[in-house]
Amino acid sequence: MPLQMNREVFITCAVTGSGGTQDRSRFVPRSPEEIANSALAAAGAGAAVVHCHVRDPETGAPSRDLALYREVTERIRDSETDVVLNLTAGMGGDIVFGGPERPFPTVDGTDMIGARERVAHVAECLPEICTLDCGTMNFAEADYVMTNTPGMLQAMGKMITDLGVKPEIEAFDTGHLWYAKQLVSEGILAPDALVQLCMGVPWGAPDDLNTFMAMVNNVPPDWTFSAFGLGRNQMAYVAAAVLAGGNVRVGLEDNLWLDKGVLAENWQLVERAGTIIENMGARVIGPEEVRQKLGLTKRAPVSR
Repeated sequence: MPLQMNREVFITCAVTGSGGTQDRSRFVPRSPEEIANSALAAAGAGAAVVHCHVRDPETGAPSRDLALYREVTERIRDSETDVVLNLTAGMGGDIVFGGPERPFPTVDGTDMIGARERVAHVAECLPEICTLDCGTMNFAEADYVMTNTPGMLQAMGKMITDLGVKPEIEAFDTGHLWYAKQLVSEGILAPDALVQLCMGVPWGAPDDLNTFMAMVNNVPPDWTFSAFGLGRNQMAYVAAAVLAGGNVRVGLEDNLWLDKGVLAENWQLVERAGTIIENMGARVIGPEEVRQKLGLTKRAPVSR
């Protein structure tokens, strides 16, 4: 497929994630106030979309607490900064097996809940976008499996669509794109789908350019895609995604470093991504243009 560079690019900032990064950088936000402030600073630096998880404010551990999601949502929507809110719906699909010889019972870290509970915060907060991890995969640690069965994805996808929220398909390998197309063909997801290509997450798609282009070539032409690479390849994937016709994601969920030995803040990563995009001859677009592009409706502040 010939490359067709994207010249109207939006930046997503993945603000904090759910990985064990909270003790590796003082800039990883924990409390709802810190997460919202970091998201708003990223928006001020040029991010049109902010992708938010929540964490226990004391420990930094990942959380599914509805009150925390509600506070983050309210703080962002009550601010004077316009930005598209994207909440994760990836929590609640974790299985940690007991080991090669005795996989059952599962051990600490397992967090498996039903589809309705997994999207309860989406129904509560009604973000403009929420993620839908479109497959099951071995995920970095030895006995941890990120679990998203076809039945679970059908149920979650329908609930999200019925809420009027745009699902962002998280594709960690080509098979995830294959199943996302199936969800579209079944009418569970809308034809004008939004997808995030997740590169370099062990043990999904490696972040080499041949694999990346295989992912890009599996995205239907009427879909909108973004992409990111983990760690030191984050900025390289800003350029690669734009060149391949997509949009970009940066942020502390995926990378903690601005330069070798220099810890980053979210707004700095967004600012650097914007410089790369503009130096390539493209334009960074804002939240209102993203809403028009993706068919989103701006939400009012959550009523108290």
